[in-house]
Amino acid sequence: MTAAASEADDRIIRESGIDARIALIVQPVLKAIGFRLVRVQLTGQNGLTLQIMAEREDGTMTVEDCEEVSRAVSPALDVDDPIEKAYHLEVSSPGIDRPLVRKSDFTAWTGHLVKLETSILIGDRKRFKGKIAEADADGILVERDKAAYGEEPTVRVPYDALAEARLVLTDDLIRDALSKDNRARKEARKRRGEAQDAGADEENETEQEN
Repeated sequence: MTAAASEADDRIIRESGIDARIALIVQPVLKAIGFRLVRVQLTGQNGLTLQIMAEREDGTMTVEDCEEVSRAVSPALDVDDPIEKAYHLEVSSPGIDRPLVRKSDFTAWTGHLVKLETSILIGDRKRFKGKIAEADADGILVERDKAAYGEEPTVRVPYDALAEARLVLTDDLIRDALSKDNRARKEARKRRGEAQDAGADEENETEQEN
């Protein structure tokens, strides 16, 4: 990533190689239409599949949103042409057992079970599973799911050591995810309604002036 693009990307877990090149292309396109990038992944599935995982700022992502993102990023990818072979574009939401890629993700999902992989050894381990006990500006405190004999019940993981992080599907997570999604959608509908009302008021004022 260029320095400017890196500054614009608030993700702490990012891609490398060809995935990073693609992320650099699609991220400004997503931002321009009100979405944020979660992850880019090019896989050999069904020939070659480019998965772009995205969401709105409020965390919602509908089927219509996926279609809008697909229509927006396709021309940009065609122009830059970062993938030499033919590929299938797949735009998706992060899902309930989502990847955690921003500091705000860890804060939002504090108390839930997560699987982590680090780029360096932390207490002789690189893989962890446990609840996010707390998240601050520098890292997270993980309450181990099953601490081995002699291990501390919690482990501190700095953000800059994270290579991968994902929520683990549980009943509590499903309940909380659905609740957050419902609240976000209600807020979005409310904002749209207020915007429409404001637009109608402006039209009325214009008519009165005429």
